[in-house]
Amino acid sequence: MFVGIGTVVNCFAVVFGGIFGLIFKKALKERFQQTMIKAMGVAVIFIGAAGALKRLFALASDKNETIHIVLMVVALALGAFVGELINIQGLTEKFGAFLKEKTGSSNDRDFIDGFVYASLTVCVGAMAVIGPIEDALNRDPSTLFTKAILDFVIIMVMASSKGKGTIFSALPLGVFQGSITLFAKLIEPLLNDLAVTNISFIGSMLIFCVGLNLLTDKQVIRVANVLPSLVFIVLFSYIPIN
Repeated sequence: MFVGIGTVVNCFAVVFGGIFGLIFKKALKERFQQTMIKAMGVAVIFIGAAGALKRLFALASDKNETIHIVLMVVALALGAFVGELINIQGLTEKFGAFLKEKTGSSNDRDFIDGFVYASLTVCVGAMAVIGPIEDALNRDPSTLFTKAILDFVIIMVMASSKGKGTIFSALPLGVFQGSITLFAKLIEPLLNDLAVTNISFIGSMLIFCVGLNLLTDKQVIRVANVLPSLVFIVLFSYIPIN
């Protein structure tokens, strides 16, 4: 198998999951779609909460528990500040609006939300970072194959309520994971065990926020604008703590 096969399979899984979701959507009335997106929100919340709590419970046995939690809070705060400064959410929505126009989806009121929510769901998390590195360095795409199955199901359900905008989340997914695959040798030394764990911690919290937005059907938090916190938490992983 060639390097990058994991990301290719993952992107196809998102596309086909979205297509199946659209086919399913045509057979559903509006009230069914609304209930399903709420159910999707609950599911994503629990996925995010489970990942975050797993890390939190692991910290309970660490004598430096308080320091790690403080660093996590600082990373979130700094990440949110930088994200708002750049306005990553706004840029993502502008790209979604561009895709909406180019695909002739002007009448699809959920296109941009579907694109943004789906993109964040499939791109945020430790699997999206570690998977491409394993694929590139060890020729082991198994993590991404597992992720592809999960993403297929999530996008299928999401597309059944948020529409075809979700399918185009395959674009940022391909760029994000593909870039990590290309620069794997440069990135790998930065990811010690603590960095990977912290990425999972912050990533799970952001996934929780995506679920919260889906459940309330409004932007409780601009999740994309908190993405830089993942960079800060990796940097904080190298702070010596005794």
